[in-house]
Amino acid sequence: RGTVTAFSPFDARADAEALRKAMKGMGTDEETVLTILTSRNNAQRQEIASAFKTLFGRDLVDDLKSELTGKLEKLMVSLMRPAYIFDAHALKHAIKGVGTNEKVLTEILASRTPAEVQNIKQVYLQEYESDLEDKITGETSGYFQRMLVVLLQANRDHDMGVDDALVEQDAQVLFRAGELKWGTDEEKFITILGTRSVSHLRRVFDKYMTISGFQIEETIDRETSGDLEKLLLAVVKCIRSVPAYLAETLYYSMKGAGTDDDTLIRVMVSRSEVDLLDIRQEFRKNFAKSLYHMIQKDTSGDYRKALLLLCGGDDE
Repeated sequence: RGTVTAFSPFDARADAEALRKAMKGMGTDEETVLTILTSRNNAQRQEIASAFKTLFGRDLVDDLKSELTGKLEKLMVSLMRPAYIFDAHALKHAIKGVGTNEKVLTEILASRTPAEVQNIKQVYLQEYESDLEDKITGETSGYFQRMLVVLLQANRDHDMGVDDALVEQDAQVLFRAGELKWGTDEEKFITILGTRSVSHLRRVFDKYMTISGFQIEETIDRETSGDLEKLLLAVVKCIRSVPAYLAETLYYSMKGAGTDDDTLIRVMVSRSEVDLLDIRQEFRKNFAKSLYHMIQKDTSGDYRKALLLLCGGDDE
């Protein structure tokens, strides 16, 4: 359900030559660069990079960095990152240096499948020779840290059909741990939201509504705060629908004054071959405007052009 698929007929050498020509000499032909890189899938971009080195003895990513600037540079370099490294790289940067970017940790670990999380941990170890869990626990604390660690175990139950008795039990446990209690038993929320299967939890949320008269999101909102609240809400939203959660993430990256370009680039690039069509659909449904329209209004220049090409169409 991605907007970017394998380009055909594909010729890595011809693309490499066109890119070299676009960046050689005075000035850069940005249009050619962005048109090629947004219309090839990630595997093809890797082939182009390899042809580029073979033909010219130059590194394509280094050339992009020296020829482009600002947000366009960031977007093109992100597109060139091998898909399997993308999330690991984003997480590494979220925990590097002073301060941690909790937003990135939350978005990636809440929205990826257990298999994807296992893969991210493996790649992280290979690429950076350090353990992702150690790095994250070194930079976070409290219940927020504990929820991240649960998600990093990637041990969510498999969808094996739903046990009504367990649905009832989990909904009651959450009710007693939140609304019925003075203070909150965060641990119960962490365990249930972090380990039960997706289809089971969807039923638990419905049952919870019946028992308590509240959506689970309202309870989390009232009973928790700060980074833990944001993480638990993200997990609940992703259980309900990952595309809807990422549509909301994109919406808030552009809403109001200023644009959170890091988030905009990260989501557009990482989902362009996965489910960006579904994200566009949810965006249209939930925000009464198209993702395409909002990008158009909120960005400018070649950066806008490249994002609109990745977006792949307007749903107005």
